[in-house]
Amino acid sequence: MSTSFDDADYPAYTMGRAADMIGVTAAFLRSLGAAGLIEPERSLGGHRRYSRHQLQLAVRVRQLLDEGLLLAAACRIVTLEDRLAAAHRHILELGGVIAPGDDASRPTTTSRREPAA
Repeated sequence: MSTSFDDADYPAYTMGRAADMIGVTAAFLRSLGAAGLIEPERSLGGHRRYSRHQLQLAVRVRQLLDEGLLLAAACRIVTLEDRLAAAHRHILELGGVIAPGDDASRPTTTSRREPAA
């Protein structure tokens, strides 16, 4: 039997709890909302509520910022990584296979073409 706590998209965490869990400030979480990366649900009282999935995205953005990327670039990368992961899950759900060459953690191979004569 599945519960809401099994759902990674269930908005279970208040802003303060979420910030404490992942080691960031509430202002950082608000900045991710302003950047358009995550849009937390709101409680009846108007308080932000975050899901585990949103917190995973926030952690990844924090990692990229710590590596020196700008917030906009980090949010774009995280968005694309998340969409690719969702596409891979969908392929598997449909009975498809993810080939080793489709591994998003490895860069695609490139080759130099000979110039046209």
